[in-house]
Amino acid sequence: MAESMKGLKRTHRCTEVSSANIGEQVTVMGWVQKRRNLGSLIFVDLRDRSGLLQIVFDENNVGKDGFEKAGTLRNEYVIAVEGKIAKRSAAINENLKTGDIEVIAFSLRILSESDTPPFPIEENSQTKDDLRLKYRYLDLRRPDLQRNLVLRSKVAFLMRNFMVKEGFLEIETPMLTKSTPEGARDYLVPSRVHPGSFYALPQSPQLFKQLLMCSGYDRYFQITKCFRDEDLRADRQPEFTQADMELSFVDVDDVIDVNERLLQYVFKEAISVDVKLPLPRMTWQEAMDRYGSDKPDTRFGMELRDVSETVKGCGFSVFTSALEQGGSVRGINVKGQVVMPRKKIDKLVEFAKGYGAKGLAYLGVNEDGTYKSSFAKFMTEEELKALVQSMQGEPGDLLLFAADRNKIVWEVLGALRIHLAKEAGLIDENQYNFLWVTDFPLLEWSDEENRYMAMHHPFTMPVEEDWERIDSDPGSVRAKAYDIVLNGTELGGGSVRIHQNDIQEKMLEVLGFTKERAWEQFGFLLGAFQYGVPPHAGLAYGLDRLVMHMVHAESIRDVIAFPKVKDASCLMSEAPNTVEEKQLEELGIQIRPKEETDA
Repeated sequence: MAESMKGLKRTHRCTEVSSANIGEQVTVMGWVQKRRNLGSLIFVDLRDRSGLLQIVFDENNVGKDGFEKAGTLRNEYVIAVEGKIAKRSAAINENLKTGDIEVIAFSLRILSESDTPPFPIEENSQTKDDLRLKYRYLDLRRPDLQRNLVLRSKVAFLMRNFMVKEGFLEIETPMLTKSTPEGARDYLVPSRVHPGSFYALPQSPQLFKQLLMCSGYDRYFQITKCFRDEDLRADRQPEFTQADMELSFVDVDDVIDVNERLLQYVFKEAISVDVKLPLPRMTWQEAMDRYGSDKPDTRFGMELRDVSETVKGCGFSVFTSALEQGGSVRGINVKGQVVMPRKKIDKLVEFAKGYGAKGLAYLGVNEDGTYKSSFAKFMTEEELKALVQSMQGEPGDLLLFAADRNKIVWEVLGALRIHLAKEAGLIDENQYNFLWVTDFPLLEWSDEENRYMAMHHPFTMPVEEDWERIDSDPGSVRAKAYDIVLNGTELGGGSVRIHQNDIQEKMLEVLGFTKERAWEQFGFLLGAFQYGVPPHAGLAYGLDRLVMHMVHAESIRDVIAFPKVKDASCLMSEAPNTVEEKQLEELGIQIRPKEETDA
């Protein structure tokens, strides 16, 4: 039967005691990790969020009743123990922070009993994700997850501490906002007071933080929840935490400077990693050409090489037709992998097709100088030699090529180099390679929408010298945008904002907005621009992604207390769920069954 805490007060967490406390009386509380009954002695490993502490129950100290009670303890019982710190009587446990001491108990209270958990509460659990997420409140007791969330809390504190010292004000922006048509899908919230009208949960505080700059607040930051109704991956969640900032009277270098110092401070204080400044910078074009990605992982080589000029006019129609259609031929050199079996190469071809490629051409350079290839018969010996040379190929190398539109070639080879590097163990997981990617295109063409879309968002300032081409060649206009990348993940992104009304209206026009529709959607921002707006810029981090990399987690689910799964549902709380008809009636909402369409 559970007992009360009346008269007891915890004096220490489990690992807040050490050999310096030997002889002191303490009161500790927590969960039973393990119990070992040796007959005359009972040993219990007591666990709280700080770690483990060994408790020793001896009938001479705890009394007959207390000893019998200790014999009933099971895993996950919650107990309170009064006792004295002593030097460990058995061998020291080097793996424990408290491995050289123990608590000799003289009083025990069982505060709560526990059923047998559906899985062991232990580090590096092998339990299936679905079961762990269903019982997330138990999963969160695991020491590795607890360490992750403790570090996340520390990172948030460090960010706030740094920002305040840099003159930033923490200001909250609304959670119930107006839906905007650009970007990912909004989560909509029906209004009972305004029947037929909906709020949207914010995808970011973008417009409001720009308005704060219009209002003279100069430097703003906020650690806030954002929401996007999109398909999920390892680093995506429908609700996520953003560390957001905006600054007035600044340009690109000013934003980069404050953020480099922020990252240096947080990584040093949180995980004792020295970040050397300044961080390297690379233009978007260079990143795509060298790595096939605007968030390149620079911890290893295997860079892309453009061989379009080399294969121009060769006898291999796959290469030449791609070039005739305005595409390119590019390749990667997988050093020493000419021995790769055909079956594995075929799997790589299928991998490439998954990223939109029609196939993958390969050319292996054997140790004797001969070739194994999917296309050698279509090219002359001189053409093959020139191709190997342009790829810096040597005997033993396997050269892989994609030929298509640039976008597809980049995506295929960018994904392939990461895949092959992971398989070959080329990535140093303890290395932190930061990189600024700058000069993004302002716009990107959408085949689906048949129009240009903003690559970042519609409020991004174009590079001044490119703006004159906005009508004649909009795809060539660069943005004053920048992303901070770590080990192949975009940690955050930002830009200098448009602060001139005429440029903002023109930008919206290029995106397909009439003047009337632009004012209907963004009138409160455009209106503010008529009353004196300072030049301003900002950046936002995905806090979940940042912490994920700091703790080397596989997924952001491992750094979020109560995450959702791939279909955006919560296995523990069973959200989303149905609601009572009465609630729907109040909102004027009727649920219509989805009509099944013939395949």
